[in-house]
Amino acid sequence: MRGTELGRYLKARRAQVRPEDVGLPAGAGLRRTPGLRREELAALAGVSVDYYIRLERGRETNPSPAVVDALGRALRLRGDAYERLHELAELASGRVSELPSCADHTVRDSILRMLESVRPLPAYVVSRYNRVLAANPPGRRLLPGLWDWPEHQRNLTRYLFLHPVGRTLYEPWEDTVALSVAHLRAVAGADPDDPELTTLVGELVLKSPQFARLWERYDVCERGGGQKSFRHPKVGPMTLTYEVMRLARTGGQRMVVYQASPGTPDEQAMLRLDSADTRPESSPASHPDPAPEPLPARSPSSAAAS
Repeated sequence: MRGTELGRYLKARRAQVRPEDVGLPAGAGLRRTPGLRREELAALAGVSVDYYIRLERGRETNPSPAVVDALGRALRLRGDAYERLHELAELASGRVSELPSCADHTVRDSILRMLESVRPLPAYVVSRYNRVLAANPPGRRLLPGLWDWPEHQRNLTRYLFLHPVGRTLYEPWEDTVALSVAHLRAVAGADPDDPELTTLVGELVLKSPQFARLWERYDVCERGGGQKSFRHPKVGPMTLTYEVMRLARTGGQRMVVYQASPGTPDEQAMLRLDSADTRPESSPASHPDPAPEPLPARSPSSAAAS
């Protein structure tokens, strides 16, 4: 039903706003509803309670931009969370069509060559819903154990929650998984019934209480880059920056490339991922050809110039 996802979003975000956050008295006794009540949010946004209830239940599918703005302000939404509210409102109204499902997991040969050209920087390609489709050798070694799983299960979010190495590789783990789930929510919002997404979410909700809790929060954050700290079992601790690049005409594929500041211990640890004395993981990601022989280690600057 049109508007259902918008209603779920409004309900989830309403539960995260305390009355005192918006200048309302908390009232005496326990509140049956976490966060704001429907009538409180309606009053803050300047709409009738009946209208808001129909909106949250998916029966009203054409809110005006002014109403959406008012709801966003009342819910104290910012950045990606505010933009997602407008996107879901447009989808509910039918003003825009849903994003196409990312069913094609083929990685173009030109992109595979790019992965090789950025060595020794670790890099990999993921689908719209974080399935790892391809990686260069240091990119594979950055994620130990992922390649032991069958090809269709090599998903970064699944790895974070269900793989024993994935639960210890990142530091702090709690912050990393919160961002991962928020990103998955962000890219999933326009097409929540995509089979790849529903299969992944259904599995994780059943197997991981932490994922289920974070998924229900409905936080959204589309990441374009940042910094991650690792406790890598083979090369030791390191903190790397990463950039995320959207790949045109791929249905949502993204390339993720890591790097470190030159001359630092972090860079030395990262370069060891591409050295001959670090054994590669079992198999390349989603590419039938055997992995190329490791090249001599180069500095990141020389790789960028190649």
